[in-house]
Amino acid sequence: MAVDYTVIVVYLVGMLAMGWWGMRRARSKSEFLVAGRRLGPAMYSGTMAAIVLGGASTIGGVGLGYQYGLSGAWMVFTIGLGLLALSVFFSARIARLKVYTVSEMLDLRYGGRAGVISGVVMWAYTLMLAVTSTIAYATIFDVLLDMNRTLAIVLGGSIVVAYSTLGGMWSITLTDMVQFVVKTVGVLLLLLPIAVVKAGGFGEMRAKLPTEYFDPLGIGGETIFTYVLIYTFGMLIGQDIWQRVFTARSDTTARWGGTVAGTYCLVYALAGAVIGTAAKVLYPNLANADDAFATIVKDELPVGIRGLVLAAALAAVMSTSSGALIACATVANNDIWSRLRGTVRGTEGERDEVRGNRVFILVMGVVVIGTAIALNNVVEALTVAYNLLVGGLLVPILGGLLWKRGTAQGALASVIVGGLAVVGLMASYGILANQPVYYGLLSSLAAYLVVSLATPATDATVLTAWRERLAGRSPEPVTESVPAPQ
Repeated sequence: MAVDYTVIVVYLVGMLAMGWWGMRRARSKSEFLVAGRRLGPAMYSGTMAAIVLGGASTIGGVGLGYQYGLSGAWMVFTIGLGLLALSVFFSARIARLKVYTVSEMLDLRYGGRAGVISGVVMWAYTLMLAVTSTIAYATIFDVLLDMNRTLAIVLGGSIVVAYSTLGGMWSITLTDMVQFVVKTVGVLLLLLPIAVVKAGGFGEMRAKLPTEYFDPLGIGGETIFTYVLIYTFGMLIGQDIWQRVFTARSDTTARWGGTVAGTYCLVYALAGAVIGTAAKVLYPNLANADDAFATIVKDELPVGIRGLVLAAALAAVMSTSSGALIACATVANNDIWSRLRGTVRGTEGERDEVRGNRVFILVMGVVVIGTAIALNNVVEALTVAYNLLVGGLLVPILGGLLWKRGTAQGALASVIVGGLAVVGLMASYGILANQPVYYGLLSSLAAYLVVSLATPATDATVLTAWRERLAGRSPEPVTESVPAPQ
């Protein structure tokens, strides 16, 4: 394993080095939070694909393939569909808004009264998303080093917190681009063909497995519908995804770069399902389907390649973890703390924006690591995150983009009613039940429509400013700027 360890160590040291390099570029709020809004198509596509394809998409996608066959691709497939929908229909308008958070968009659209409550819901979502990614370090480091679960979480989490705190979005962008390349080589170009060959090829796989393993709908229609509702719609409104859209150099980059990334996700989804199906042939009696990825990597890959593929899994986890972490810290600082502080003291006063956001990434990173140590179930944590996001924020966000009659009161009612309904229904039906997101979304929609129609329309001045910003005719709000080093 010495060669494999060397590959992993070089990879981890490289991540920290890029964090240090990114620190030299992140000299303003815009540079630190959204990479100066200047990513071109290639880097934008790679980093967007990196953040949406995390540990759940890699380890979990292979596990679903092990359990259900080719239809196990549907979870990651719906993520790709969501990214495609976001890129084609909404990303250009989102990029032109020149904001930093989803809650700032709601404030612009509804007149400045939706921020704190929506920020709390979005913060809870990004926190749980970061936690689920951090938990996944335990699986990877257990395969690598037979490491204690808590130590594995602290090690992996600390590296992500370190490079994210140092350079913000610039560091995360650079590391994510490397992670995208490593995932592509490790999973698509190495593990996929090797797994199929080791399983005897597709003919042997068909001969040894039940026919339902090759049924595109074998996982079940209700499950696919739930995936669409949670993941496809979740891609449309998540702060972690929007914050990447904000990094695009232009609305054209956001649209076409995101379309490329979404298409890549569809390919990645099918690859994970095929790898899982091959693992079912090789290891038909695994106690836990999520062990399929680690098992096939550990037992079937040659030295060196095994280290690279494990680095690919680590890359998948780190990219999502770092993206969720900076999103969580951005929401906590800009949407919650800054607003509450302004309410108490009257004004924000002059302060170092970069230092403040850096401190929040560090603090949120410690919270994420501590929560990950305390929790065990990745699926439950991820379900809580997406249920809150879709049930509480989907309607007011899409309503604001698509329906001019929506009001601030309707948006607030939608967030509160939908969020409380989701939490109550999860307590009643169970976290993994489908009913919480179904009924939570319906109650959120009903509250939005009824309250919006029962209250005065949004002020014409607010709507005019909103349309100007959507069209890209309003300048970006002025923030402090320190010249980047030459």
